[in-house]
Amino acid sequence: MTDYGEEQRNELEALESIYPDSFTVLSESPPSFTITVTSEAGENDETVQTTLKFTYSEKYPDEAPLYEIFSQENLEDNDVSDILKLLALQAEENLGMVMIFTLVTAVQEKLNEIVDQIKTRREEEKKQKEKEAEEAEKKLFHGTPVTIENFLSWKAKFDAELLEIKKKRMKEEEQAGKNKLSAGNNVEVDESLFQEMDDLELEDGDDDPDYNPVAAGSDSSD
Repeated sequence: MTDYGEEQRNELEALESIYPDSFTVLSESPPSFTITVTSEAGENDETVQTTLKFTYSEKYPDEAPLYEIFSQENLEDNDVSDILKLLALQAEENLGMVMIFTLVTAVQEKLNEIVDQIKTRREEEKKQKEKEAEEAEKKLFHGTPVTIENFLSWKAKFDAELLEIKKKRMKEEEQAGKNKLSAGNNVEVDESLFQEMDDLELEDGDDDPDYNPVAAGSDSSD
């Protein structure tokens, strides 16, 4: 018959020696404790960390221990979810054997992967920003490359603008023609010219009843 209590006590002693700085007993009945797991240092010495809480079930290790994420630093929600799934898988695979060290080691490897993913993601974001900056610079100095799509778009815009210019010009010419026609039908006559002609006295002998051509002749001979 398996002595679960003895197996649990022996594992607790081993865990305390393996993780002297991160192992903390929370209660003795039922046995409950935490182990803090920290990833290796990533870029800029950044780390991710989680504190796992374990509680032995009555028949552990033939039954899986209870586990949860007690606290965490720099982990996304999906990372926490992945860690819980990993713990469930490892617990199922190791039933019948003391497994806390195996579970913690699996989480340690997972945290290292997460740090590497953060580094990779940042490198990709950096490359993407550099690529966008380079493309923006090319557009600034070389203009936008001509494609069928942007050429057709430009042509449609150009044709529309050209049509507006033609309409405006035709409207202006039509208005100019109306103005010219209006000016021809409304010639202003300066009546003062006729008044001056009426005032002009012309000498005409036939129109003067006192005119004597003989007298005029005698006057000229004297």
